[in-house]
Amino acid sequence: MNTKRAMKTGLALVMMAALSLTTAWGGGQSSGGGSGKTQLTVWTLSTRQVAYDAVIKAFNAANPDIQVTAAYYDTDGIKDATKVAASSKTLPDMWFNWGGSLGGFFAENDLVYDLTNYAAQNGWKNTFSPGVLNLCTLSGKLAGYPTAYNVLDVYYRKDIFQKYNLSVPTTFEQFEQVCATLKQNGITPISTAGLYGWHVMRFVELLIEHYAGAQLHDSMSTFQTSHNNDAVIQALTKYKEFCDKGYFPAGFVTADPNNTQMAVFSGAAAMDVQGQWYDGTIIQEQQDISKYGTFAFPSGGTNRMSAFAEMMQLNKNLSNEKLAACIKFLDYYYSKENVAKYAEYYNLPLPRLDAEMPAGQPNVAIMMQTSNTNGTFTITDQAFPTEVADELFRVQDGIANGQITPQDGAARIQAAITAYRSK
Repeated sequence: MNTKRAMKTGLALVMMAALSLTTAWGGGQSSGGGSGKTQLTVWTLSTRQVAYDAVIKAFNAANPDIQVTAAYYDTDGIKDATKVAASSKTLPDMWFNWGGSLGGFFAENDLVYDLTNYAAQNGWKNTFSPGVLNLCTLSGKLAGYPTAYNVLDVYYRKDIFQKYNLSVPTTFEQFEQVCATLKQNGITPISTAGLYGWHVMRFVELLIEHYAGAQLHDSMSTFQTSHNNDAVIQALTKYKEFCDKGYFPAGFVTADPNNTQMAVFSGAAAMDVQGQWYDGTIIQEQQDISKYGTFAFPSGGTNRMSAFAEMMQLNKNLSNEKLAACIKFLDYYYSKENVAKYAEYYNLPLPRLDAEMPAGQPNVAIMMQTSNTNGTFTITDQAFPTEVADELFRVQDGIANGQITPQDGAARIQAAITAYRSK
């Protein structure tokens, strides 16, 4: 069995397991189950399990009339599980999701609780930042409880840069020289992984930002301008050049993006495009946070950073009783007390008006300030509908493997957009 086939088989098993779980305890209208308690089900990321397990245990003890139960998935597993549950109408009461097209699927298909009126009645405009409320408003609905506003930067190993007398690049040409020097000294410049496509996308979208500039990039992201243009072809050509020069890890096309940190932690690679949550990851993995710095990719212009929102979506079929219980749990989970206790398991700062920068995570405040100064653009897999993002991911793989030219890649992305818009 080849690697790709093995991965497809693995995905099928994940979906079967997800379907089994959803059948066993999907949420929505289910209530007490004979226990007299309000039963709540929540699906979230496995990287946050330590905090969730502890907070749920404390919440259940403090609220004997409510019983919260969690299930955990990795980044791509939760996308599969919720899509399977949506099709079988067995979504849990609450599930983690991102903004843009990912969370938008559930809003467009009338599967989420529209929190617009609840937010207005309970003064959410005085709690959450207006920007994140806007990003969580999808298809005219407030489609989730906002939990994070993330910005992405280039994390780098300070000690490796220092060893090879490298400075943080301020131009794209300097960035290329840094990559060349690292490669000459046996260090993989950029850790990335192509399985599922989204991690490689983080670098490709920065190349598009570099060659297109902010105005054209934004115009393409909203489909006002074709992707079949010189800027996209130049970006994909440079991506191919980086592949051929070995600036990414060997075999990265089929590697798991949830493990890119291992090459950086071991010193085999020097850089990784990550969000501000990476400080928490470094601490969770007991790495020396002082060895890590960040810089905005020198794309040109103001060096904008990509950004996206996260939320907990709620089942459309919640009763008023269950809705109140869900909000009570989420308010408790995101309380200052719990955030302080399990800081490395949250994407901080919280998207709230009174949010504080996390102690011991030095790069977070820097990145947030940089994003305010430089500006942001919406990360591509939230800007694109799923079928267009999937075509971009196939183009990335095809170019890396020499099966697609950059010219064909740009044409295929635009063809996917045209097909989507013609529906």
